[in-house]
Amino acid sequence: MNFDVVGIGNAIVDVIARADDSFLDLMGIEKGIMQLVERERGELLYAAMKDRVQAPGGSVANTLAGLGNLGLKTGFIGRVHDDALGRFYADAVGAGFVNAPVPGGELPTSRSMIFVSPDGERSMNTYLGISSELGPEDVGDDVAGTASVLFLEGYLFDKDKGKAAFQRAARLCREGGGRAGIALSDPFCVDRHRPDFRHLVKELDYVIGNEHEWESLYQTDLSTALEQAAQDAGLAVCTRSGHDVLLVKGGDTVSVPVTPVKPVDATGAGDQFAAGFLYGYATGTTLDVAGRMGCVAAAEVISHYGARPEADLKTLFRDAGLL
Repeated sequence: MNFDVVGIGNAIVDVIARADDSFLDLMGIEKGIMQLVERERGELLYAAMKDRVQAPGGSVANTLAGLGNLGLKTGFIGRVHDDALGRFYADAVGAGFVNAPVPGGELPTSRSMIFVSPDGERSMNTYLGISSELGPEDVGDDVAGTASVLFLEGYLFDKDKGKAAFQRAARLCREGGGRAGIALSDPFCVDRHRPDFRHLVKELDYVIGNEHEWESLYQTDLSTALEQAAQDAGLAVCTRSGHDVLLVKGGDTVSVPVTPVKPVDATGAGDQFAAGFLYGYATGTTLDVAGRMGCVAAAEVISHYGARPEADLKTLFRDAGLL
C-alpha cells in the first residue's frame, strides 16, 4: 500500500470550550499559545470547561484530515491508549490511523484543553499522556517507506523516543524515494530543540514555520533568518500573521499575498495552511500555487469553529483558479 502523504505526530483528543480573558487570567492560562501540562493540571482544566466539545486532534492529524478532504491517500503514525478516548480517536481521526490502540500501562490517551476567546484566539493546554511514548517501534516500513511525502511534527522532539521515531520515519521515506519535511510547531519548541532543528533544516526537503519560529531558530530578525534558511533548507516556508507568505528555495523567494479574514476560531489555521500547501507540493504545482492553496485552506478553517475543514477544499481551489 502506497501513501500520498504520511504524517507522524501526537495523537491528541481536542476538548474545546469558549472562555473570556478574565477566565484565562483566573486559571493562569497564557493566551494564544500551546502549553504542556501535567496530568493533575489537565484534570483541573478539563473539569473547569463548560459546554465542551470533543474532537480528534493533534497538529499533524488535522493536516492529514485536510489532505483527506482533498482526496489524497493519507496515513497517520500515532499512539493512543486502549481507553474510551483512544478508541474514540482511532475511529474518528479521519486519516488512515495505522497504529492500533495500545492496551495496558498507566498512561491514558493524550488530550488538549483548548479555550477559544471571543477574538478567535485559542489557548491550548496539552497533557501528552501516551503520545509521549511514541517510539521507533510504532513506525512501520510499509507505511513510512511507501510515502511520497512525509510530514513530521516538531513537538515529537520533546521525548527521545519520539525523536527516534521521527528519524526512522524520515530515513525510511527518503530511502523509498519520498520527500520528508517538518513543521517547527511553536517558538518554545524551537527554543527547546534549536541544535536538532538547525540540523534537520539542512537534512530535510522542506520546513514549515511561522515568522516567530524562524526568528527563534536562527535567533535573529526574520529577514536575516530567511537568508540563512535559503542557504540551509531545500525549501523554507514562512507564514506571517496578516502578511504575505514567503516560500524560499535556493536564491528564489516567492511571496504569496494573504487576504485578511476575521477569525471565528483560529484553531487549526497553521495545520490547514500546511494541508493546502502539501497538497500542492505533493501534486507538483508551482510554489506560488501551493502557497495560495495553503492560504485558501487556512482561511476556510478559521471561518468556523473547529480545527478541520467543513467545506470542500477542491471546490474552493477551483473557485480561486488554482485547479
